Amino acid sequence: MARIAGVDIPDKKRGEIALTYIYGIGRSTAQKILLKAGISSDKKVIDWTDEESNAVRNIIATEFKVEGALKSEVQLHIKRLMDIACYRGLRHRKGLPLRGQRTKNNSRTRKGKRKTVANKKKATK
Repeated sequence: MARIAGVDIPDKKRGEIALTYIYGIGRSTAQKILLKAGISSDKKVIDWTDEESNAVRNIIATEFKVEGALKSEVQLHIKRLMDIACYRGLRHRKGLPLRGQRTKNNSRTRKGKRKTVANKKKATK
């Protein structure tokens, strides 16, 4: 397995797909990296030479913010929204969806597992 940006990328996949295992790199970014490194996007990672894998490593290190640095930056952006108490920050705080989705039926991903609320019992005469 090739190790790039602290992530083991799979050997048996095409380079374009394998690079997407790194947080912060999607398909289009992976294509740009391979184009810049001069590697065919159809070439599997196991077939890369040491020079090619080093070229990919250098491009990612110098031009892109990935993995830990990117995750911490995203967390800082979320913290800033929560500190200024804007609408999105309040939704983050409450654990609700931020982008206008309905919450009556769906949004289980954000709200978590259902919490059943029992009905009040009626007083008997």
